[in-house]
Amino acid sequence: MLTNSDIAELTAFRHDLHRFPEVSGAEAQTAFRVVAALGGMADQVVTGLGGHGVAAVFDSGKPGPTVLFRCELDALPIREVSENAHRSTISGVAHLCGHDGHMTILMGLARLLSRQRPARGRVVLMFQPAEEDGSGAAAVVADAGFAGLRPDWAFSLHNMPGVRLGECWLAEGPMACASVGLKIALDGKTSHAAQPQHGVSPGLALAELIPALGALGTGGDLSPDFRLVTLTHAQMGEPAFGISPAHGELWATLRTMTDPPMEALKAQAVGLAQTAAAKYGLALTTSLHDDFKACANDPQATAHIAAALDALGIPYAPGGLPMRPSEDFGAFAGLPDCKIAMVMLGAGLDHPSLHNPDYDFPDDLIAIGARIFHRVTRDLLG
Repeated sequence: MLTNSDIAELTAFRHDLHRFPEVSGAEAQTAFRVVAALGGMADQVVTGLGGHGVAAVFDSGKPGPTVLFRCELDALPIREVSENAHRSTISGVAHLCGHDGHMTILMGLARLLSRQRPARGRVVLMFQPAEEDGSGAAAVVADAGFAGLRPDWAFSLHNMPGVRLGECWLAEGPMACASVGLKIALDGKTSHAAQPQHGVSPGLALAELIPALGALGTGGDLSPDFRLVTLTHAQMGEPAFGISPAHGELWATLRTMTDPPMEALKAQAVGLAQTAAAKYGLALTTSLHDDFKACANDPQATAHIAAALDALGIPYAPGGLPMRPSEDFGAFAGLPDCKIAMVMLGAGLDHPSLHNPDYDFPDDLIAIGARIFHRVTRDLLG
C-alpha cells in the first residue's frame, strides 16, 4: 500500500507537473521531471522513445511475460481558468485532460514495484508522448529503442468525469472510436471585389462541401456502421472588403467505431472535395492529421482488470462504452501477441468535463489508480 507520506509526495509531484504543462511533441521538461522522480527505483530507464517517451523497467530476473502500463505526457493548448495554487504557469497550455494525474498514478506504481519486484517477468511503465494528436503511441511502437521492451500485455486508464469518483467503466470489445482530421485546401485566383468574374473564388465550392461532408456521417448509435463527420474549421480569403478570395480551407474530423470503415469514409470525403474543386476550377490539396486507430479491449486483458477491481471491491460496469472520443492506446494492439485493455476511472458525477478550462484531476484517484494497476501486476506476475 502507498503510505500517507507517499500520497503527499505524489500529490506534490502531480501539482508540479500541472504547473508546467507541455503540448504534444514538446514534452522535454515533463519527461525530465519523470526521470528525476523515478530516481533509482527502476532497473532500467529508457528515454527518447517516440519523441520524449520514457520507459521504466522493473525486472524480476526470472522468465515470464512483460506487462506494460501506459500513461501520457502531454497537455492541451487551452487556457486554464482556475484559482488553484498549482494552476498552469504556461499561458494557453494546461493539463485539462488529467494526464498529469495519469503520470502520477504510474509513479505511485513505481514506488510499489521498487519495494517488491514482481515474482516473474517484468513490468514496463510507459510515459508516452503526444497522445492528444494521435501520434505518440504509434511513434513509440515504431521506435527501435522500444523493440526490447515489447509487451505481452498492455494496460491503461483514463479518468472519466460524469462517473462516480473511484468507480469504473469497463467492457471488452470496442472502447474508443477511430478518427482522423481531414484538411481540405482550395486555391483559385484573387480579383477585385467589384469584378469577381476576373478571379476564381473557393466560395461556392466551400458552400457545397459543408453540407455534403456533414451528410457523409451523421452519428447516431455506436454500431459497426457508425460514421460521424464533424466540421471543425472553415476559412476563406483575407479579412478585407475589396478582395474576392483565392484561398479557402475546410477542416473536418472523420470518425468510425472500428478501423475498416474509415478508409471508405476518407475516400468519400476526398472524392467530394475533388468533385467540387474540378467543378469550380480550383486547385485542391488534402492532408490527414491527428490519426487515431480504433481502440478495442481484448477479452483476456479486460478480465484481468475486472479481477483486480473485484479483489479491491471497486464497482464497475460497461457504462457509456464504447465511447465516441478517440484514444491512441489502440496502437499497442498492433504489436505481435500483445493483449490490451483500458479502464475508465470515475472522476466524480459533477466534476468538470475533460478539456473544460476549469477541469483539474482529482488527487483522490492517485492511490486508487495505483492500487488497480498493482493488483493487475500481482495477478499476472505474482
